[in-house]
Amino acid sequence: MPSHEIRANTVLPSRREEIELHTADGLRLVGELALPVDRDPVATLVTLHPLPTHGGFMDSHVYKKAANRLPALADIAVLRFNTRGTSSPRGTSEGEFEHAEGERFDVAAAIEYAEFHETPPLPHRWLVGWSFGTDLTLMYGLDPAIEGAILLSPPLRWTGSEHLREWAVDGRPLVALVPEHDDYLQPAEARERFSVVPQAEVVGVDGCKHLWVGETYVRRALDEIVARVRPGFGPLPTTWDGEVVED
Repeated sequence: MPSHEIRANTVLPSRREEIELHTADGLRLVGELALPVDRDPVATLVTLHPLPTHGGFMDSHVYKKAANRLPALADIAVLRFNTRGTSSPRGTSEGEFEHAEGERFDVAAAIEYAEFHETPPLPHRWLVGWSFGTDLTLMYGLDPAIEGAILLSPPLRWTGSEHLREWAVDGRPLVALVPEHDDYLQPAEARERFSVVPQAEVVGVDGCKHLWVGETYVRRALDEIVARVRPGFGPLPTTWDGEVVED
């Protein structure tokens, strides 16, 4: 069986389901669930994408690569979707951007879908937010069905001190991956802002920028995520023995 280097456009084998989420305020959101090919997942990522008014959507590159790799490499299910009014090749979700207000229903719909998915079950559900998605995570992610949350490039734009206090009181794991050269919040300030959450872990990522451009930083992000949702597993391999597709 040939061995292939896992590159930026490599798509590893998975089961992919086009899904629809239905919000409590009556909208239909489009998305995808990526699953291991021949086994049930051992953990689940529910992803919340960057700001749609600045190009964020379910295919934002870290999430697309997570869906292309993690089901095969780590037996982790990856749920991606477009928040209200957001478009991607998968389609356009109904509604329009609501500045982190109406999106509370989108977060709830995604968590509910993961919680009640039966074939297969989606265990050990973690929220993963990126940029705008971190605000949605911090504001609306303390759902009983979620075990913890991982934040990529949190700007803390819409997140208020009351949201951080709620996480502090709750005690669930919270990990912030903060690029050294982030445009909005860099590691030193992030450590200060998150200091009100005793269990929060702030991880500075040297050399990285807000958008995590480059395979080095994508691999770092995915390794950090996997280390939390599947403790003791990793780092992820950089080659694959078997068939691959280049997207």
